[in-house]
Amino acid sequence: MREQHGEDPIVTARFRDAATKVLDALLEAAPESATELGEHRYDERTTELTVEATIGRASMLVDALSALDEVDDTALTPDDRVDLEILRTRVSGTLWEQTELRRFETDPLLHLPADGLYPLITRDGPVPDRLRALNARLTHVPARLEQARSVLHDMPRIHVQTAIERARGTVPLLTDDLEPLLEQDESLAGPVRQARQDALEALERHVHWLQAQLPVSDGEARLGELNYAARLWYTLDTETSPDALLTRAESDLQGIEEEIAELAVRISGRPMSATLVREVLDQAADTAPIAADGVRALCEQALTLITDRVRELDLVTLLPVPIQVIEVPPARAGIVAYCDPPGPLEPGAADGLLPTFFAVAPSLNDAGLRREYNGHMLRNLAVHEGIPGHALQLAHATGYRGGTPVRTAIRSETFTEGWAVYAEELISSAGLGLGGQDDDWLRLMSLKMALRSAINAILDVRVHAHGMTEDEALQLMTARGHQEPGEAAGKWRRALLTSTQLSAYYVGHREIRDLAARLGSANPDRSRREVNDEILAHGAPPPRHLRTLLQLD
Repeated sequence: MREQHGEDPIVTARFRDAATKVLDALLEAAPESATELGEHRYDERTTELTVEATIGRASMLVDALSALDEVDDTALTPDDRVDLEILRTRVSGTLWEQTELRRFETDPLLHLPADGLYPLITRDGPVPDRLRALNARLTHVPARLEQARSVLHDMPRIHVQTAIERARGTVPLLTDDLEPLLEQDESLAGPVRQARQDALEALERHVHWLQAQLPVSDGEARLGELNYAARLWYTLDTETSPDALLTRAESDLQGIEEEIAELAVRISGRPMSATLVREVLDQAADTAPIAADGVRALCEQALTLITDRVRELDLVTLLPVPIQVIEVPPARAGIVAYCDPPGPLEPGAADGLLPTFFAVAPSLNDAGLRREYNGHMLRNLAVHEGIPGHALQLAHATGYRGGTPVRTAIRSETFTEGWAVYAEELISSAGLGLGGQDDDWLRLMSLKMALRSAINAILDVRVHAHGMTEDEALQLMTARGHQEPGEAAGKWRRALLTSTQLSAYYVGHREIRDLAARLGSANPDRSRREVNDEILAHGAPPPRHLRTLLQLD
């Protein structure tokens, strides 16, 4: 950003008007994303993923960039300048994705309908409006999938396999989950049921087509060095090159290994050996076994325990966040847990009136995964996804209101994942206050997750920019990360499917932790809660912009 000369009210008004219009254009161009954010003007539309439609959206994005580039940022307040930079990066990144990366031509996952249907089925809102929108989107499914088959080529096998699984997982969403909603308004149910039947038949045809493509699905899942570097910038919005990220992550991995080894020695009372950390981790799993279908109940218990502990420690202001622990739906099968907050643009979201879903796997049938996600690890998971992690942070972000809606609608993944890992550190450092070995076990799980965070970044860079093999990746995760084989196999798949996302945990944690330390040092009279509240008071901007807002540059 350039040096600020002083706010000009006329320039400010023009920028805020332009920012609102650009954001509206972005939402109109991605109606499913708009629905997820709580903007319902486009609920009856779906994104057309064709070359012609992409050219049209690219033209809109070029015009948007031109409008933003005309703004004199030296005449804006720091808050508005940050919003300008965030919006410019989002528009530039979207333009690059659509015109350079062109994933809509090779990734069958982008064409599946579930993400546009899920919030209309599961979220609160006027039933007639939801059913009309569902009818429209379901009606689009057959043509959308036929269109996908004409556009897709050179698909990576892992993407095709995952698309088959998720397409099949959409069936219970449209039957078991949708039917109770239909029963609430029989006058609109008939057309929706017919559209649903057509959509289900279209999904079945699409699955057959995807299965037929598997033998020839030899497209490259890795981005390659240049594309990865570009996408890393747009994802993280931080001045970190892939090689610098890799060097730091590998160095930190060694430091975390030393820290977890020291803790293992203290817990066991035995001298360090090549197998000690693994043995102590196994001991932790043995002390807190879970049943195959016991994840949800343990997460509910953990949320209550940890929320009380956060309140007792006064770590951060607790907002009235109604959290519902639900099962991961079949359309998202393969994910152990995630946080699904209400859309920040949804009426009532800022008042804490709408639930945040903490979704967990309905069952862990793999014995290794049950050891990976033992009772101690589930407590750490509840910290990350729930309190004081994602659910609380996103509630604070939803309450933020600035001069533009930019930071309400656009949230940095580097910030959100970084805060969630930082939250794990806050709780594990303070302990649960239960006495006995519970605090040691939680600290052990937190350090294991820190190993995972650093390894995530290493995988991300090495897989997409340096050609890391599956065997090398699995060896890194199991030997140095002490991950169970099932967890490692799932992470290998995720690394191929979600380039750059895995780096957000590690980079975000480093930057949020640094910001908290610097803010505390600059304001020694502030309590830990006041420092953490200040970090959460500006929405969820990329940490480099938060440094500006906190006057730490």
